[in-house]
Amino acid sequence: MSALANHSFAKMNGIGNEIVVIDLRDGAAGIAPDDARTVAAIVPYDQLMVLQRPGLAGTEAFVRIYNNDGSEAGACGNGMRCVAQRVFAGSGKDALTFETRAGLINCWPGPSPDTFTVDMGVPKFGWQDIPLAEEFRDTRGIELQIGPIDAPILHTPSVVSMGNPHAIFWVDDIEAYDLGKFGPLLENHPIFPERANITLAHVVDRDHIVMRTWERGVGLTRACGSAACATAVAAARLRRTGRLVHMTLPGGKLTIDWRERDDHVLMTGPAELEYEGRLDPKLFGAAV
Repeated sequence: MSALANHSFAKMNGIGNEIVVIDLRDGAAGIAPDDARTVAAIVPYDQLMVLQRPGLAGTEAFVRIYNNDGSEAGACGNGMRCVAQRVFAGSGKDALTFETRAGLINCWPGPSPDTFTVDMGVPKFGWQDIPLAEEFRDTRGIELQIGPIDAPILHTPSVVSMGNPHAIFWVDDIEAYDLGKFGPLLENHPIFPERANITLAHVVDRDHIVMRTWERGVGLTRACGSAACATAVAAARLRRTGRLVHMTLPGGKLTIDWRERDDHVLMTGPAELEYEGRLDPKLFGAAV
């Protein structure tokens, strides 16, 4: 029987990122990719955040992150804010630490009610760390394009790992491109052996970027927190912005601070509870 049968869940919103949080820290076993896909059919989501018993002392939970196609992600910034909102409630704590596939994630309340800051860790720029299928010494802009070689439609993306791979294409107008068409082609391009999140970004000024993302394993999304972090870092590496940037995504706004003293990327934004429910055991083949 699935650990999710008859289990409670929280449907949440992270600036348009549709998030489902399920707490299995009571001792229930983990879940399978088929379970994640079943949940997506019941409660549509971009990411499913499953809290399991922590493996390290001092941490609140091990968080497994599933895309709606059942694949696992290493990081989800918007989802971690939603997890933080659930765990902070009634905890009496002023900071939380979670384990993820991408490493330890620290969270604390933001500057206004229902906002939270997530420490997304240190970005990685090495071609093997992102990873890429071949060597590029300078990942601020790699040789990759869509369209005719003499007149490419999109070209020379910056690539960054924020616990998952990101490619950022710099454009003048993020709405001028059919991201629904180009996104899947680029996500699955052979240069990305683990696929990639694809972002179109426009630098408005030194502290403001607007962006849209095709999310690996999800598709077009109203928000992707790790993509916002990757985009802010990539812009700072190119000296197009400073290290503190306000990001405008289709679903809302985030503030990203690539902290200079230790290179950690801090993401601040809201998390909203939409409703709570319970998963019908019949959908998981369980007897009732």
